[in-house]
Amino acid sequence: MKAEIVCIGTELLLGHVVDTNASFVARELAELGIDLFHKATVGDNLQRIQALLEQVWQQADLIILSGGLGPTQDDLTREAVALLLREELEFNEDAWQQIAGYFQKTNRTPVASNRRQAMFPRSGEVIPNPFGTAPGLLVNKAGRILIALPGVPYELKGLWGTFVKPYLLQQLEQQQKMVITSRMVKMAGIGESAMEEKVIDLINNQSNPTIAPYAGQNEVYLRITAKSESKAKNDELIAQTMQAIESRLAEYIFGYDTDNLETVIGRILKQRGWRLAVAESCTGGLLAHRITNIPGCSEYYVGGINSYSNELKIGLLGVPEATIDTYGAVSEETAKAMAEGIKQVTKAHVGVAITGIAGPDGGTPNKPVGLVFIAVSLPDYTRVEKRTFPFDRLGNKEAAAKTALTLLWQELCKV
Repeated sequence: MKAEIVCIGTELLLGHVVDTNASFVARELAELGIDLFHKATVGDNLQRIQALLEQVWQQADLIILSGGLGPTQDDLTREAVALLLREELEFNEDAWQQIAGYFQKTNRTPVASNRRQAMFPRSGEVIPNPFGTAPGLLVNKAGRILIALPGVPYELKGLWGTFVKPYLLQQLEQQQKMVITSRMVKMAGIGESAMEEKVIDLINNQSNPTIAPYAGQNEVYLRITAKSESKAKNDELIAQTMQAIESRLAEYIFGYDTDNLETVIGRILKQRGWRLAVAESCTGGLLAHRITNIPGCSEYYVGGINSYSNELKIGLLGVPEATIDTYGAVSEETAKAMAEGIKQVTKAHVGVAITGIAGPDGGTPNKPVGLVFIAVSLPDYTRVEKRTFPFDRLGNKEAAAKTALTLLWQELCKV
């Protein structure tokens, strides 16, 4: 079964809304062993939606639509599907009863425009939606399946679990169902090109499993994907490839799949019974924010000081005034004193400090915008790294916080 995803909405094209529906549906299709060939986004224009549907109808066995099922004039999915099928839209009493029932349940009254949501092509079936006002639409015709779902992520995910997934599983029972399994290998401290060079022979000779490199900010990934008749067989195939990858990249691998640096760091700190504290200047608390996003971090995270001013660096962290006068607030010496100071103030085992110039102003020829010093102080020593980032203000802050996590992970792995 070959699938295509079509996401409908001008707000997606303008970037006003981030499209999370396509990534969710893509993952779900992969778990079902359904090959996804293309994803497309189109605005709220009837002619363009119809033209795109005409194209994918010729290419795919399964078409998943997201969005355009609301009550307003720019919700055009139903009309486009009717034009695709060369059918008229008809009022569907079952759909209307569901819509009216949802309004009653939520103590609201439907308006005239809500009746648009009960208009269906003649061959279209209603997908009940207990999560909102827009019923989904199912068409199974001419050997193809078209499923139109609401664009609201909560509703789309709800309908997928209650109707779409069971329906597709039923359709696949008549075929020899293939299972797709993926494993994501996550690395830090190495660039994408350097990583790829170490495994380029594996990538060039891949068949099953396949190996795909990805790059993130301060992180790189390898996705290993196997396809066979069973998950057990896939796991066996992936394990063989994993062994070859780990033999070359083990020192950079911090986790797999849903792991991130924060969760891995938390596990290490808990295993050792160590406590962590942070001192931030240019990042303004962003590092602490990332650390505290992890449930249970209170077991190892003491807290932090957002020492943006020199006064707080001196008064709260104990950075010698002479250090700042001699070397400046953005310097290796100040970062080291901040990390050791927060460790002493909080009685933590590990201290991390960040000081830098986020921009866009404040840079000099000797200390340009993007210059950051990051210090990691463990019980017996302190490491300081100098980095210069090329991004805007927010990008420099995010890169500094992510790099601090990478350096912390690297140092924790050494002791």
